[in-house]
Amino acid sequence: MTIEMFLEKIIPYITGILETIGVFIIVFASMKTFIRFIKSRFNFNNESLKIELAKALALSLEFKLAAEILKTVIIRTLDEFIILSAVVILRVILTFVIHWEIKTGIEEEKDKERTY
Repeated sequence: MTIEMFLEKIIPYITGILETIGVFIIVFASMKTFIRFIKSRFNFNNESLKIELAKALALSLEFKLAAEILKTVIIRTLDEFIILSAVVILRVILTFVIHWEIKTGIEEEKDKERTY
C-alpha cells in the first residue's frame, strides 16, 4: 500500500472528525450564548455575548477550513478543485468577517467602559 492510497482512505475520516468538531463547537456555543442571553433578560446590546459567539464561530470555521485543506490532498479532477477552492474562499472570507466583528465588538465594549 502506497502512502497515496493510505491518505485516500484515511483523509475522509479525518475531515469528517474535523467538521464534526466544528459543528459541536457551533452547537455548544450557540446554546451557551442563548442561555446567557435569556439570563440577561434579552439584552440585545450585550456585546460580550456577541463577541463570545463570534469567537466560537471563528474557531469552528478554523476546524472546517482545516478539513477543506486536507481534502485538497485527494482531489482528482479540476471540477473538484474548483468547488473546493470556492468553499475555501468563502470560509476564509467568513473568518475575516467574524474576526472583524470580534475586533469591532471588543472596541465598542472598551468604549462603553471608558464612558462609565
